[in-house]
Amino acid sequence: MAKIKYYYDTETCRYERVKVSKWDIFLNLLGFLSVSLILAIGIIAIFNSYFDSPKEAQLKKENKELQFYYEMMEKEVKNVQKVLASLQERDDEVYRNIMGTEPIPNSIRQAGVGGTERYKNIIESDLEREKLILEMMSDLDKVKKQMYIQTKSYDEILEMAKNKEKMLASIPAIQPIPNKELKRLASGFGMRMHPILKVVRMHEGCDFSAPRGTPIYATGDGKVIKVSTTFGGFGKLVVIDHGYGFVTKYAHMSSFNVKEGDKVKRGDCIGFVGSTGTSTAPHLHYEIHKEGKVINPIHYFYQDVTDGEYEKLLELSTIENQSLG
Repeated sequence: MAKIKYYYDTETCRYERVKVSKWDIFLNLLGFLSVSLILAIGIIAIFNSYFDSPKEAQLKKENKELQFYYEMMEKEVKNVQKVLASLQERDDEVYRNIMGTEPIPNSIRQAGVGGTERYKNIIESDLEREKLILEMMSDLDKVKKQMYIQTKSYDEILEMAKNKEKMLASIPAIQPIPNKELKRLASGFGMRMHPILKVVRMHEGCDFSAPRGTPIYATGDGKVIKVSTTFGGFGKLVVIDHGYGFVTKYAHMSSFNVKEGDKVKRGDCIGFVGSTGTSTAPHLHYEIHKEGKVINPIHYFYQDVTDGEYEKLLELSTIENQSLG
């Protein structure tokens, strides 16, 4: 029950009852409702700024998941591009070189796949992350086209290889020592720190670390043209002429299993790992020469390894460490 209010009237010197009109009641009620509404809006605004609605929380969760899967797909596409680039390099630098045919021009390998018309439906959909989706679609289309070109190139090489069996048997194509675990490649081709001189200089081959006495294999059919021993340099050395412009060298051996003039087949044991000559530990120094020029042997380990294993060897060969001799 509402309290009755009075006021003191100075003219009549009496307390008079306060009379409240309906208009006053209406104005008071309107003011109360206005303040309540403003407070409610403020509370809701503050709540929404700190807390998500169930629908917003679900959308944010889905957005994070989509972002995660997009980044994962982007990473996989980059890995595929990396492997494809390696296959293209081997195709141009090794297979086509061996077959005596010209490499595929980069302008063809990297050619575009069409304009924006290919993605018209995506563009017209007005998606929020349109740019990300278009970039991913473009990258995938490029990879698909490059894979198609690479497949056609392999078909062409296979056709040429059918008539070159003898040449293919002679070209260096395997690792010169057992290396199934891919742990023997100690130093690759390129600028490396010399283990004794302690200066960076050109390392013209690959070093394979292995226990003394590990068998060394001829990497292709050919004829032994040199078997020599020196106190420095290569120490005990075997040189094989494979024909077709290819010569291989096997250095720092502990002992020989061939002599000059011998004809060897790919996989024949020609000697054993040692540490003779300028060497700091038992290992094999292996070189390939083509038309008198030293070339990177890593590109010629293609017959006894898978693509994944080749990628691992390629990665190891690029580490700029110290050679073994």
